[in-house]
Amino acid sequence: MKMPSSSAQDRQVSVWFQKIENGEIKLPRFQRHQAWDKSRICSLLDTVTKNLPLGVTLLLNVDKEKFVSRYLVTAPETQGRVTEHLLDGQQRLTALWRTLHNNYESLDYFLYLKAYDERLDEVERTDESEVWYESRWESKSGNLRPLWVDVPGECFKRGLIPMELFRPGEVSVEIDVWIEQAMASAEPSADKEHYKDLFKEWMVKQEKLKNKIRDFRETISHFNLPYLALPSQTEKETALQVFINMNTNSKPLSQYDIIRAEIEGVKGISLDDYQTKLDQKYPAIHHYFELPFLILATSALMQGKLPNQRGMWDMSKESMVENWDDMAQGLSKMAIFMEGQGIFDRSRLPTNAVLAVLAALYVFIPENLDSRGRFEVLLKKYLWSSFFTDRYENSAATHAFNDFVALRSIISDETKADGTKYQELDVPVLNRERYPLSTDDELVRVGWPKRENIRGRGVMAVFSKLGAHDFADGAALTRQQLVDGRRHYHHVFPDAILKEVGSESYFALNCSLITDKTNLNISAKDPFEYLKDRYNWASEDIVNARLQSHLIPVAELKCGDYQGLTGDEKTNKVKSDFAKFLAKRASYVAKAVEILADGRDIAASEIIRELEQALTAQEQPEV
Repeated sequence: MKMPSSSAQDRQVSVWFQKIENGEIKLPRFQRHQAWDKSRICSLLDTVTKNLPLGVTLLLNVDKEKFVSRYLVTAPETQGRVTEHLLDGQQRLTALWRTLHNNYESLDYFLYLKAYDERLDEVERTDESEVWYESRWESKSGNLRPLWVDVPGECFKRGLIPMELFRPGEVSVEIDVWIEQAMASAEPSADKEHYKDLFKEWMVKQEKLKNKIRDFRETISHFNLPYLALPSQTEKETALQVFINMNTNSKPLSQYDIIRAEIEGVKGISLDDYQTKLDQKYPAIHHYFELPFLILATSALMQGKLPNQRGMWDMSKESMVENWDDMAQGLSKMAIFMEGQGIFDRSRLPTNAVLAVLAALYVFIPENLDSRGRFEVLLKKYLWSSFFTDRYENSAATHAFNDFVALRSIISDETKADGTKYQELDVPVLNRERYPLSTDDELVRVGWPKRENIRGRGVMAVFSKLGAHDFADGAALTRQQLVDGRRHYHHVFPDAILKEVGSESYFALNCSLITDKTNLNISAKDPFEYLKDRYNWASEDIVNARLQSHLIPVAELKCGDYQGLTGDEKTNKVKSDFAKFLAKRASYVAKAVEILADGRDIAASEIIRELEQALTAQEQPEV
C-alpha cells in the first residue's frame, strides 16, 4: 500500500490549549507517561518564553479512533469528540499544560526576571529571564513549605512570577490581584511627603509590571508549535511504524560531535584519541559522568566560560587542546577527591554541577602538600554545601560558574577592587544567609535516594562517607561493591509494616545501602528484631557499630513488638514509632551535614554521643 503523505502546519500554543480543553486531542495508550524531569521542563519553557524554534510534533488525524487512548495528564476529560491523536510531542505539550496551570504536586514553576530581583549579587551572571522551579514539601504542621512560594510579595522580591499567570485565556483578574499583592509593601503611605508623586510612580511601576507580564503572555500564547499530520485514513500499522521511526531511529549530532569535527578540521588531531587515552590513564573519571561533558565543561571553566552549551561554544578550541593535560589531571584529582568523600559513581552523585568546578579548581591548586591540604578543606566545604543548600536547584551552570570564580580567587590569593582579599563569604554557596543548610524538618521529607534527588542522594552520601558498613558482614561500602551490584537500597523500617498501616515508606532517612538477603517473614516484628533475624549479629557492639555507620538511631529502632496489636492501636504505634525514628535520624544527619559543610571529617559515634548528651542535658530538671 502506498504511504499516505503528511502535511506540515503551524499551530499556536493558545490553539493547542483550546483543543486540549475541548478534549479533541488524546494520546494512544502505547505512549509512555510523562517522563521529563524538572530541568528539562525549565529548558522547554525557556525556549518558549524566548520565542526560539522548537521541533515539530506528530499528529494522526482521527475520524474514528484506531488506538485505545487517554487524555493528557490533568487535562479535562470532556468525553467530547476526538479529532487528533498525539503521536509525538506528549512531553512538550504536557509540560506546557501543567506548568501553565500550576498542577504539579510538589513543584511550582516561575518566570525569573532579573530586573526585579532585589537579592541579586553583582557577581551573578544570570540571563535577563529564565524559568525556575521550586520544590515543595509538607511540614510536620501540615503547611506546604517553603512558605514564601505562596506569598506574592516574597516571590516578587526574588524576581519570580508564577508561570500560571502567563497561560492563554482570560486571566486578567488573577494578574491584577497578584500584582496588587506583590507590590503592596511598596505602596507609599498617605502621610509621606510628595505622596501624590510617589503614588503615581508606584502606579507606573505596577503598569510596567503588568505590561511585562502581558508581553510574555503574548509570546507564549502565539508561540508556534508546528506539527506534521498523518491523514485519518493512515493504517494503524503504518501510524505505529511512523511513531517508532520518529522516536528511535535517527540520532542527532551532539555538541561534542560538532566540536570534535571543528577541532579535527582546524588542528588536524583526533579528539577521540585524546579522550580514549584520558580514559585509559584515569579510568575513575568516567564513573561520575560522561567524559565528553566533563571535558567540555572543565575546559570552559578553565577559560573563564560558563560550563554550559553557550560557554562551550564560546571557548577557544585551540586553548582547549593546548591545556588538555592540565584539564585531564584536574579531572583525575576530582575523581580521587570524590572517592575520598565517599561518592563513588554517577548513580549516587547528588548533582553533576560540582564535577567540572572541582576539576577546574585543581588546575589552580598548588602541588605542595600543605597548600593542597588547606585548599581541599575549602573544596569539602563547597561540595557538601552544594548538596545541602538549594544553590543548584536552578541555573546550575550559572551558579557553578560564580562559585568557581570566587573559589579560584581565594585559591589564587586575588585582591578585590576595594583592595581586600577574597573570603569564603564571597562564595555564594558558602554564604549561610543566602543559602542555609537543610534543616531537620526538611530532611525528614526528602524522598527516596535512588531517584534523581539532590538532597536524597546527599543523605546517602553522608552514610557512604561514614563507611555505610553492611549489616551482614560489616564491610565498608566500596565502588567495586556497587559495580558488582552487591549493594541495594533497603528500607530500615520495613516497607511491609508501613504499608499495612497506610504510611509512606520511601524516604531517604528510611534507607540504607546494604547487601541483599532473602526476605524472611516480616510478620508484625518490630524493625530491630526483623533486622537481627536477617543478619545474625554477634554482639551489641557489632550491632551498634554497623547501624551507627548509617546514623541509624538504635533506641528508636528498638520500638517494641507489634505482634498482638491490631486496628488503630497498631496503626498509631507504628506511625508514632516511625515518626520518632525519622526525627532522630534527621537530627543525626543534620549534625553530620553541619560538620561536613565546615570542611571537617565526621565520626558516627561522636555525632550520636554529642546529640544524645545535648538531649539528656535538655531533659535534666533545673535546680
